[in-house]
Amino acid sequence: MKYTFVIVDDHPLFRGALKLALSSKTSNVEIIEIGDLESAKTLIQASTDIDLVLLDLSLNGIGGLTGLISLRALQPLVPVAIVSATDDAVTIRAALALGAAGFISKSSSPETINEAVQTILDGQIWSPLVGDEGGELDPEMVELILCMRKLTPQQGRVLGMMADGMLNKQIAHELNVSEATIKAHVSAVLYKLGVESRTQAVIRLARFKEEVLPIEATAAGLH
Repeated sequence: MKYTFVIVDDHPLFRGALKLALSSKTSNVEIIEIGDLESAKTLIQASTDIDLVLLDLSLNGIGGLTGLISLRALQPLVPVAIVSATDDAVTIRAALALGAAGFISKSSSPETINEAVQTILDGQIWSPLVGDEGGELDPEMVELILCMRKLTPQQGRVLGMMADGMLNKQIAHELNVSEATIKAHVSAVLYKLGVESRTQAVIRLARFKEEVLPIEATAAGLH
């Protein structure tokens, strides 16, 4: 069986190292390398034969968990694993709570990376956490994650476009639907997030960068 993996990381050297690790066990795999989230969105939206996406947590300054939401909204059935040098328990738990198929530390050996990928392909969740290692999410973040998970794939896409500053008319054109449909989606997003305005919805989404991904504000160069 041939697999297709997509590596989304803005560091060419790490993409190459991860590609080497993934192809070391078998030649029956196609690996696509992408350096930015928008290109990943375009590919994933157009493709139907992707078996796994490996997403960098700190991609071009964009929070990997925000990217995770966007990619899963496009193709909910395609597993997305977070790959990061930042592997504290809080970040891992947040990623898994948002629907990541696994969390792979960039310090992992090639053997561990391949084991993680095979575990995910077998339909299981991969986590470096063993038992109860702490890192519990605060109640407000748990509530926010639960709200995010209530969004339908299309609502998740609309929220992502709202965060990009797009107006209803622009979103409607991009998704090839009526503006009235987008207005309905926006209303549903606001309701599910428990907010009253687009601005408040975008602020809630941005909290992933502020609280779950503190390295982006202090050490964005560490991947």
